[in-house]
Amino acid sequence: MEYDKIKQLMEDMGKSKLDSLEIEFPDGTKICMTKNNGKKQNAKNMNNGSVIEASAPMTVPVVQNNVGNSLVVTEKETNGNVVKSPMVGTFYSKPSPDAEPFVEVGQVVKKGQTLCIIEAMKLMNEIESEFDGKVKEILVSDGEAVEYGKPLFIIE
Repeated sequence: MEYDKIKQLMEDMGKSKLDSLEIEFPDGTKICMTKNNGKKQNAKNMNNGSVIEASAPMTVPVVQNNVGNSLVVTEKETNGNVVKSPMVGTFYSKPSPDAEPFVEVGQVVKKGQTLCIIEAMKLMNEIESEFDGKVKEILVSDGEAVEYGKPLFIIE
């Protein structure tokens, strides 16, 4: 399902009186949305789609400071294409602990090139670039747990 269609579905859900919605398409795509007190929407696409393109600047959460047990999170605006995690799992920047990373900041990548691996339920899933461009920023560290939709890379 296209990003624009998912976004429109989220907006329609926000305007409706429904608290939750679950849709399963014949191709295996599953979308579950739940509204919490009208304040927050959660959308989950269970298909193995991978990337959402941001043509306009978008906001990416960034951890700025770690004080005791609390994290101070701010948001920064970014230009470029944002590669987001298509699943929940563990992010790995290289194929094995002693290997070189798939990509580094400043490296030019081609569409279809492997950017990282996300381990989910003991399966290693290669995440490929949907864009040609230069890696502007890597937003997660090796071995970090990632959620569905978490920004991983910015490619300009």
